[in-house]
Amino acid sequence: MSAAEAAAPDAPTGLRRALILATLTTTVALYAMTLTIANVALPQMQGALSATQDQIAWVVTFNIVATAVATPMTGWLTARFGQRRVMVYGVLGFTVATFFCGIANNLPELVAYRIVQGLCGAPLVPLSQAIVLDVYPKRLHGMATSFFGIGVVIGPIFAPSLGGYLSEIYSWRWVFFVVVPFGIMSFIGVWVFVREGSKQAGGNLDWSGFLALSIAIASFQLMLDRGERQDWFESTEILFEAAIAATAFYVFVVHSLTARAPFLNPRLMLDRNFSIGLLLTLIFGMLNFTPMVLLPSMLKGLQGYPDSMIGLLLAVRGAGTLAGFIIMLFGNRLDPRIWLVIGFSLQAIAGWGMAQFDINATTWDVIWTSVLQGLGVGLLWVPLTLITFATLEARYLAEGTAVFHLLRNIGSSIHISISIALVIRSTQVNYSDLSEYVSPFNEALKYPWARGLWSMENTAGLAALSSEIQRQSTMIGYINAFYFYAATAAFVIPLVFLVRWRRQIA
Repeated sequence: MSAAEAAAPDAPTGLRRALILATLTTTVALYAMTLTIANVALPQMQGALSATQDQIAWVVTFNIVATAVATPMTGWLTARFGQRRVMVYGVLGFTVATFFCGIANNLPELVAYRIVQGLCGAPLVPLSQAIVLDVYPKRLHGMATSFFGIGVVIGPIFAPSLGGYLSEIYSWRWVFFVVVPFGIMSFIGVWVFVREGSKQAGGNLDWSGFLALSIAIASFQLMLDRGERQDWFESTEILFEAAIAATAFYVFVVHSLTARAPFLNPRLMLDRNFSIGLLLTLIFGMLNFTPMVLLPSMLKGLQGYPDSMIGLLLAVRGAGTLAGFIIMLFGNRLDPRIWLVIGFSLQAIAGWGMAQFDINATTWDVIWTSVLQGLGVGLLWVPLTLITFATLEARYLAEGTAVFHLLRNIGSSIHISISIALVIRSTQVNYSDLSEYVSPFNEALKYPWARGLWSMENTAGLAALSSEIQRQSTMIGYINAFYFYAATAAFVIPLVFLVRWRRQIA
């Protein structure tokens, strides 16, 4: 035991630390479970709720946005109500909202309940992480973070396969109902094992900063989600939303720099490692969930995979992530910059591999790229946490973890929206380009061996040909989105070398 630990009479014992770590890991697993279990049922939800591809993505993006907006409130909520009360009511509200997601009758209702789910779940991950970092000394942060991170991947391993089978046998509603018992178990665990920590100084929320940031994030996300449908800046609506987002963000920045007690303390950004870590975290968020949103619709819509099979294919990504965390249990003593380079490189390779898919992509193609992408996620989580909080003062931990997860969530929602817009736009452009070759003036189509089974001599033949062109055009759209994913991962690698690292011994 270090001198610092011995000097702290209220420091938790090893057994209590383990119980707290296990409870908070379970809570994070619950949160991660709802993120991934819904993705596998998106194609079925789209049909059942009569939604388009960009509309059904709101089930994911608005949940992430709600989480992003509420996440920075974690520090204030903890200071005002205490960490135990925030955890208890957060898990309870999250579980109740999940049940109502399962009984939603239309898309607006489902999106509304997902927003409530995101608002209630927002404090769970950053506060859990702050508690873990607080009860363990810095010399054990790598080990504790590795075990804590397992909670992030337990959900992605079991939830997609379970959700796939339930949605195929029953309906998409069961991907939410099955989470409720786990929520009740998590509620009991938090109630029994999590004890009240010391409250932070200050109890007033900077409502001006909070509202300005919330409006900026919500308007920007709405612009991204509605942009492709409204033809982007040719639309008055999109221009209006962009103007609101820019104005609100300007107000937030100016207010944060001039207010006596701002919503988010700008002094946090004076820490070099913390600032660079946040940028890396933003990119990490962009890479985290995008394939899990794109792959189900691609496999279901273009290749006719059943929900159960899609769930299994998504689950192998979680297996790769778990392997990454297991590696980090032993590798966290190495320079975290090495693991950051390896992790982002694996993400780039996985994205490049997905970009090589064609309309006849095999199950093995999906498996190896998903495992590689998941492995990259598992290798990145621990070093990202270590370098981001290595030099941050302990009194800023709650606020720092809130900003950490805020940017991670914003990155996810932004990249998902842009990727889906890229798929839709690429599909339209390529359909137009490919259709030009389907013409009586195309000499190649006069020969049976070139035309194959396609016919332009009757309505049924033209409809079938149009359907195949649409299918091929959509595949090109997904390929472009995967190239974008690979480029994002490759772009961030040089930034890793800006990080300063010194081994933590305290």
